[in-house]
Amino acid sequence: MAPTTAIHFTLLALFLTGATAYTNHTVGDKAGWLFDPNTNISSANYASWSANQTFELGDYLIFNTNTNQTVILTYNETTYRSCSTDNSSDSDTFSYSSGNQQFGQPLTVAVPLTIEGANYFFSDASDGVQCQNGMAFGINVTHGVGLPPSLNQPPPPPYVEPPASGDGSLTPPVSDQPSGAGLSDGVNVRRVVCYVLTICGIFGLFLV
Repeated sequence: MAPTTAIHFTLLALFLTGATAYTNHTVGDKAGWLFDPNTNISSANYASWSANQTFELGDYLIFNTNTNQTVILTYNETTYRSCSTDNSSDSDTFSYSSGNQQFGQPLTVAVPLTIEGANYFFSDASDGVQCQNGMAFGINVTHGVGLPPSLNQPPPPPYVEPPASGDGSLTPPVSDQPSGAGLSDGVNVRRVVCYVLTICGIFGLFLV
């Protein structure tokens, strides 16, 4: 095989590897992430669904659902088994929602897998009834090829409220200046003019 041809095949292999490195997993496949409140039955057996999948860092879970359900990700098994976020920590439990308060509105939630090991998902809607009746599953996330750069970014620095003045309004930062600094008064202007005239006179003597 010619060297150029071999290089082309190598580049093609690298491209295909990068293109297929990460997977979007549609939770429940066509059944989606849904719950029937009349029968208290979930639209799919999510434990069985997840058992047939392989999950790696950088993959996404796609929840095709509506606003009657919630999507909770936790790394805390106790929170997962309680079917509630009441005693959860902001550092290990995350709620995904659109902010829409109307029931029954279609919703698609994409959750990236960014932590290796046990990841737990559940819906805490209806005071945990959905979770207790099948809207819950756990997965094991392996390293794979690691996180893509888009998901491997440091968190932004925390927001710091600027100091408020006595009347409660926000005060912009003001740099300190020594007393009398600047050219706002006539005395300083006259001094500068005198300096300029003196320097011009000295240069005039050298030029004569």
